[in-house]
Amino acid sequence: MKLSKITGSRKGRVALAVIPVTIAASVLLGGVAQGAVPVSFAISGSQFKIGADKLEGVGFSQYAGVATASDGTQHPAAIANIKDAKLYNLCQSVVQDTPLGKVGLLISAGTGEGKPALATDLQIGMNDLSGTAVFKNIRIGVDASTVNTAKKGDAGDFAMDSDTVDINGLQQVSWSTQAAVFQLTDLSLKITDGTECF
Repeated sequence: MKLSKITGSRKGRVALAVIPVTIAASVLLGGVAQGAVPVSFAISGSQFKIGADKLEGVGFSQYAGVATASDGTQHPAAIANIKDAKLYNLCQSVVQDTPLGKVGLLISAGTGEGKPALATDLQIGMNDLSGTAVFKNIRIGVDASTVNTAKKGDAGDFAMDSDTVDINGLQQVSWSTQAAVFQLTDLSLKITDGTECF
């Protein structure tokens, strides 16, 4: 996948406001930001899926942004940051149409008991997420420039943060993921005929 750029936008504030609280409260995973700009790379324009039996995170924030593809197309995205994350039975899949039909890439990791995949300074730009989430010391409606993570959004934008976040049955559709360190225990990578995580 080619990567391009995600930038903060006040338009994203409107997009975030219409996300149901249950979804907004569940938005997670992420990568590395610089200042108030969520991510400094361009997306391919293709979405991918991430699933996990459970995610345990310390240091969480979420705010709105825009994912911009290399052709200039913009996609509203929820930008989420987690300082340290553990992902149990992690799955990532992407499917592309080719002259040979559908071709997919399926990655799994953290499948061993007590051996989750680990991520540090995780950030993700997504547009859909489901699961059962529990937050500790959550704040909803804070200014995005004042969230409790090192990565922050634009001043005046709506945001939320919490000390910890746990999500069971994580399923998300994303535009981008970035991390300072991503340790994929028991990594498996396969080319498929279009098999997806969910």
